[in-house]
Amino acid sequence: MQSSTHIQANPNAIQPAYPSILDIQAYQIGKPIDELTRELGLTDVVKLASNENPLGCSPKVTLAITQELGGLARYPDGNGYYLKQTISDKTQTDLEQITLGNGSNDILDLIARTFVSSDDAVIYSQYAFVVYQMVTKMQGATGVEVPAKRYGHDLEAMLDGVKNNANAKVVFIANPNNPTGTLLTHDDVRAFASQVDALNKSEHRQVLVVLDEAYIEYSPESNNRALLDEFDNVILVRTFSKAYGLAGLRVGYAISSPAVSEMMNRLRQPFNVNTLAQVAAIASLQDDAFIDTCRTMNEQQRRWLCKQCDVLGLAFVPSSANFVMIEVGDGQAVYQALLEQGVIVRPLVGYGLPNWVRVTVGTPEDNTRLIDTLTDVLETV
Repeated sequence: MQSSTHIQANPNAIQPAYPSILDIQAYQIGKPIDELTRELGLTDVVKLASNENPLGCSPKVTLAITQELGGLARYPDGNGYYLKQTISDKTQTDLEQITLGNGSNDILDLIARTFVSSDDAVIYSQYAFVVYQMVTKMQGATGVEVPAKRYGHDLEAMLDGVKNNANAKVVFIANPNNPTGTLLTHDDVRAFASQVDALNKSEHRQVLVVLDEAYIEYSPESNNRALLDEFDNVILVRTFSKAYGLAGLRVGYAISSPAVSEMMNRLRQPFNVNTLAQVAAIASLQDDAFIDTCRTMNEQQRRWLCKQCDVLGLAFVPSSANFVMIEVGDGQAVYQALLEQGVIVRPLVGYGLPNWVRVTVGTPEDNTRLIDTLTDVLETV
């Protein structure tokens, strides 16, 4: 990938629509197992980098996919009627409030493309999901990064960011937050949404509050669905990539007011959620027992990992999701050393956290492998 400096130095190079696009770094994905196998010849690899569900997906999903294989020559349902109906039943919302996406990243991009112009500002927190910055720069908009509070969102400071930026159009809030795992209470989120709503009404503004709930299944007590009944400017974004174990199929959704959803659906790509993704998502929503099992194992193993961090004398941020952020010293060096031993975690230098790594909560066997390898690595790095 060419650097922005190289592109700018060549006056004949094709330029992007907005100079801010030159500042975007390609999204850093968790290294795939196959790639590590090819590079180092390792045959026993455990991936704890991308917050995937170590238990996979519900058995109902594989059955639903198998039954649909005969229809792959046909385009998918472009409106996703049956998936929307299932989401509607699950979330007690109307079909007109639902927007489907090719993963929740697609939804975040769609929100920015629909509502943010180059004249606008977007508010997000330090140490929050990097895609918020990316979609802001894609639109040529001004990003306002608010300093974090104990590695989480400082809602009071973010509200000041909205008040002090007349062009603020969108506020992104990850709850639980990725990559730190911090959680805002429902009362705090509601108070923030209420204050932004009051500001909109008093100053005739249209600031949207986007609550990214990608990990909501691991912290159901933080479900903010009720806010949609009070505020027309709130958007909830969710995914099937985490607890539901469908990361490879790319399906997510937003629930919002019908007016907001209608606008986003004008820009949504036709057939953006494929047939297998739709039937898999429907099946996954019909297996609450599987999600309960995943949540229980995650809670038990997350506590175990944190206890092992205490034993090793490693600081960590208490998490409400399916990962833990751990302070290990030189995060990049520890990441590389673990990689060479077949354990993939996520370095966080790109988030401005060079001393930390993010570790997905795996199975008991995965987590034991991680801690044993990390113990050895810390003695040499």
